[in-house]
Amino acid sequence: MRKICFLFTVALSLLVQKTYAMQNCKVIRVSDVGWTDITATTSVAHLLLKAMGYEVKEKNLSLQITFNSLKNNDIDVFFGAWLPSMASILEPYEKNKQIEKIGTLLQNAKYTLAVPSYVYDSGVQSMADLAKYNDKFQSKIFAIEPGNDGNKNIQKMIDGNAYGLKNWKMVESSEQAMLMQVYSAYKNKKWIVFLGWQPHPMNTKIYMKYLKGGENYFGPDQGKSTVHTTTRKNYAIDCPNVANFLKNIQFSINDENELMDMILYKNIEPKEAAEIWLKVNLPTVEKWIVNVNNFDGTKTTLQTIEKNLFNSKK
Repeated sequence: MRKICFLFTVALSLLVQKTYAMQNCKVIRVSDVGWTDITATTSVAHLLLKAMGYEVKEKNLSLQITFNSLKNNDIDVFFGAWLPSMASILEPYEKNKQIEKIGTLLQNAKYTLAVPSYVYDSGVQSMADLAKYNDKFQSKIFAIEPGNDGNKNIQKMIDGNAYGLKNWKMVESSEQAMLMQVYSAYKNKKWIVFLGWQPHPMNTKIYMKYLKGGENYFGPDQGKSTVHTTTRKNYAIDCPNVANFLKNIQFSINDENELMDMILYKNIEPKEAAEIWLKVNLPTVEKWIVNVNNFDGTKTTLQTIEKNLFNSKK
């Protein structure tokens, strides 16, 4: 009798723990650092998770605060760990098992210094060529907001006199402010070197080239990058169903370019752009919901997504 009571108590305890864990998984806390690509992918994931019955709370945080928040269990998910450029920032957290990479969000991305094609054709094809043209560049490298990994890599180059850049200056601003500088210079055929990345509509708005070199700062192959979805420690154990979705979700370069083009150049709000994109990319979504359930435990299907997201039925 005691054994039966003990087993009943254990089973009840496990059921209570499971129910508690499920309720804790109802709310998913996500960081958005304000880069257009991350805002776009976060918006897509947000709408899909909402259609599955989850509640998503987005927080606008800097990159460093994002990783600290994952470490401290203050947020659950971040759709934007660019590697290898963020390796030095992410490595301590991974080494101490405080943050986990759970999925590959994007492959064949690029993140390094770039110049307009007319500058490239004039002889600036490598970072080693920059110092030869100090005057034309006014010894400036244009970058985005302070604290991001790309800026830190540029500053390391300057501080270490890599490629003879000791006396150069990095001009920090927002993504949009930097792009305004780039587009203005391009329109007037002025020389400019800036922090470029792919996916981003900048790659089609102007003719531009990525510089060779910088392997010790941005990685090989002109900053070839992979973007990872990261979570707080043990999130996959605590919330396995959400984790399955996070492991599945993966974008292409073209997917993200389409989303960012709507946000940046058609002035469509991120959530609205995400909804427009989802409507015409349901075959992609179908791959993302394999082995995924709604919060209530029912199977997630395209019919579920369409009904709850678009308020329509097949």
